[in-house]
Amino acid sequence: MNYNDKSIDSIVEYAKNIRGKNFGDIDQFYRLENNRGKGNLGQVVEESYFGYEVNSKAEADFSHVGVELKVTPYKINKNKTISAKERLVLNIINYMEEYDKTFETSSFWSKNEKLLLVFYEWKKELEKKDYNITDIMLHEFSKEDLIVIRNDWETIVTKIREGKAHEISEADTNYLGACSKGANKNSLREQPFSDKLAMQRAYSLKSSYMTYLLRNHFGDKGEKSYSILKDTKKSIEEVLEDKFAPFYNKSIDEICSELDISLYNKDNKLPKNYVQILCSRVLGINDSNLKDLDSTIEEFAKANIKLKTIRIEKNGKIKEHMSFKTFKYTEIINETWEASELRDLFAEQKYLFVVFKYDKDNNLRLYKIKLWNMPLRVLDSKLKDTWEETVRVIREGIEIEVIGSKTYDNLPGSKFNKFCHTRPHAQNKNDTYLLPDGRTHVKKSFWLDKEYILSIVKY
Repeated sequence: MNYNDKSIDSIVEYAKNIRGKNFGDIDQFYRLENNRGKGNLGQVVEESYFGYEVNSKAEADFSHVGVELKVTPYKINKNKTISAKERLVLNIINYMEEYDKTFETSSFWSKNEKLLLVFYEWKKELEKKDYNITDIMLHEFSKEDLIVIRNDWETIVTKIREGKAHEISEADTNYLGACSKGANKNSLREQPFSDKLAMQRAYSLKSSYMTYLLRNHFGDKGEKSYSILKDTKKSIEEVLEDKFAPFYNKSIDEICSELDISLYNKDNKLPKNYVQILCSRVLGINDSNLKDLDSTIEEFAKANIKLKTIRIEKNGKIKEHMSFKTFKYTEIINETWEASELRDLFAEQKYLFVVFKYDKDNNLRLYKIKLWNMPLRVLDSKLKDTWEETVRVIREGIEIEVIGSKTYDNLPGSKFNKFCHTRPHAQNKNDTYLLPDGRTHVKKSFWLDKEYILSIVKY
């Protein structure tokens, strides 16, 4: 062993020498000979480079100094930015033990207080042995991150204590997730306060958190970022409520007056992005060049929080359904529900709904905000039903009928289940995707029903 396992400095210095190597270069035990298994890369680094036996012990890998070793991939996007290839999976959650812990004595903190991260670049065309290890870093959570992570841990453990381990979803939390480990009946586990079996889960750092960490580490920060938690000891939810609550029931003009800003352009009209500008000013961000709150607010980027504006009409209803990105007919039929793009979207993402209401004089007033994620019981029932019906219709061949200037099909529409449906999401009728049978059809996406959205934000 060419390092002192009782010295963090020695471990980190030794780890630096792995940079620039391919996994095949250091694989002394031929684990990668047949390109097998997802976990083998970490095992190669443990056995062949650091020289300790692969194990599943409760304490950190370098137990003398409380450092856990993790090997994690990233990818280079088409626009040359860096993104995490996946979440960083940590340790398995033992439901029968974790509920009786404090955060400081939890299995998460005992094992992952400090992380030695080994980064490698993932490329689709390469075999595992040819992946290149590009860098390492010792990661210790900042005090701001720890406030969020502690709250995330409490959220997960509260569900266990309430006998709801089977309802845990990654979107329940912000940075620290509880990802499923396995996808069949052999992956079900007992929980202490319910007879229902729950999917085996592991603590994980979300891919959005890892992407932020990677971009910060490699200097790929993009636009200037802002923190809403700096110099506070509050949670994301508490800070957001503190910022927005003073403006509840006030009109756009009243809010602008209090903030001493003007949103109107030279034609005395509000710009299309006036809500984003207003929200940024409410949050204390005065950057006139700000393009995207979702990525420039540090906490939104780490937690994968997307801002959505909701307008409630004078009649108490919402005028429009809520759209998401288009799906390709030839690709969605090759997905499974558990690994589908739609499920991944709602299983991992949170939404900040900024809700406005028109009063009797047609003035738009800030009504409330709501930080929301889709409950697992809705995700794997109503949303799944829509997805499965969509896939079934595409596989069997979409029935397309043209009546006059309008085109109709038998994909699930707005009357399907009052939660989610499909509808066109295209520039015009010529904006199409290829169907599996060789025909083309207008681009479509999944939409959340406006009645469902209203039920979320009204109460």
